[in-house]
Amino acid sequence: MNDPSDWLLTRTERANPLTTLDDRHGDDRAWSEGNHVRLLIHGATYFRALYDALEATGPGDLVLFTDWQGDADERLTGEAGSEVLEVLSRADRRGVAVHGLVWRSHLDQTGFFATENRHLGEQLQKRGVEVLLDMRVRVGGSHHQKFVVVRHRDDPARDVAFVGGIDLAHNRRDDAAHHGDPQPAPLTEEYGDHPPWHDVQAAIQGPAVHDVETVFRERWSDPAPLSRAPWRQLADRLRGLDSSPDTLPEQWPPPPSAGQHTVQLLRTYPDLRLGRDYPFARGGERSVARGYTKAVRRAERMVYVEDQYFWGGDVARVFEEQLRRQRELRAVVVIPLVPDLGGLNRVPQLLGRHRAIDRLRRIAPDRVAAYGLENHAGVPVYVHAKVCTIDDTWTSIGSDNFSRRSWTHDSELSAVVLDESYARTLRLTLAAEHLDRLDQVAGQGLEAAMADCLEPAAMFDVYAAYADRLDEWHLAGRRGPRPPGRLRRLPEAQLTPRQRRWAALPLDLVHDPDGRPPALRATDRY
Repeated sequence: MNDPSDWLLTRTERANPLTTLDDRHGDDRAWSEGNHVRLLIHGATYFRALYDALEATGPGDLVLFTDWQGDADERLTGEAGSEVLEVLSRADRRGVAVHGLVWRSHLDQTGFFATENRHLGEQLQKRGVEVLLDMRVRVGGSHHQKFVVVRHRDDPARDVAFVGGIDLAHNRRDDAAHHGDPQPAPLTEEYGDHPPWHDVQAAIQGPAVHDVETVFRERWSDPAPLSRAPWRQLADRLRGLDSSPDTLPEQWPPPPSAGQHTVQLLRTYPDLRLGRDYPFARGGERSVARGYTKAVRRAERMVYVEDQYFWGGDVARVFEEQLRRQRELRAVVVIPLVPDLGGLNRVPQLLGRHRAIDRLRRIAPDRVAAYGLENHAGVPVYVHAKVCTIDDTWTSIGSDNFSRRSWTHDSELSAVVLDESYARTLRLTLAAEHLDRLDQVAGQGLEAAMADCLEPAAMFDVYAAYADRLDEWHLAGRRGPRPPGRLRRLPEAQLTPRQRRWAALPLDLVHDPDGRPPALRATDRY
């Protein structure tokens, strides 16, 4: 048994005395015990579970959700009537109290999705659902949290909170075959018409549901205007959009114990500056960065990461010291083979990778490996998952990426589970997919099908062998049967000195900005 305080942040270490998130935990604890967390790998799996949970709500129940990107017509099950708009509207008509916070988004012309997010909010409001377009962010920032809370007035044992990286949006409803969502949205040309999409969410039952709900309530009750831009305020009035949140019903007690998992919520909120700080996080909260840093310092065998970015020197520093101290420690990073931006915008993203991955590979070339994924047609899979597991003990699933932006600048939420069985199951299940062994798992069971990967060091070697065979097959012109597996070695960023110089400015100011207060930034602390 692990002492939670060895791995998890204490309330003092969270370093945010204004939040009510840990009030009920007692003493210096900042975690919740007695939970059961279910892994939901792939958007299709999550959307089905979410659909079932929402359809099972009734009069007096409560649904709270946040979204970074939302499409009203995205079908949760693929069937007519399962659209996000329809499912949430039906719940409201049944007497469920439905409240949502959707990031307002930067303009479409900047590559974002203000029109779709506004459309989702407008359509739900027209049907009586209270959804607010929330732009209470740092300049250039976003509300990046993606979670849903479902609470049952008369049966709290059924309460559930979904936390992770999956938006209620196009592209997300993919499965293990990775043919893409039937309702696609364009990425770069390398990903084709239906971009393959790899993602993970967690379904939490037990007292930690109350904690996730508290995260929503703190944001909802922020008295600051939803947007400070006069033109946005005028546009909302002309459209008749709701810009003042109603009072939420009184928060019910935590649900009963549901299992043996210890759960901690980690968050990022930026320093908004100019006296506009969140009342629940003045100067911001950086428990995501603090939580990763504390856990990595205990790593001895393997840190396994699946992430969208894995950028920058800030990220590299978290790993460097431990890789030097623990000579058996290995790190595996799975990110997109191809960045999600093209043209000149791709260069800063490649520089961000170089600053983290290539730096770590130089420190421990035989113990650090980075991979991308492709489907069986050879199309790159866009890795959108935000997963980290350490020594089959500490596991995080959330909205945050391994980047300075996620650790300091945008709002984020991650659910950490401290449980060896949970961590091991996640690591092996992800490996089974990437090694093309899901059929064997179905027939033999997870541990039997993955016998050569049970030990982290062994899995490190298996990943390398599979990726090398697939890379060699591609180099040989794809002659003969395709080797099993989907792993490709991530090539080092080939950037000229001139590219590194000019790309540093857009990387540091636009792609991966710093949202810390000046005093912390000056001392490079979180």
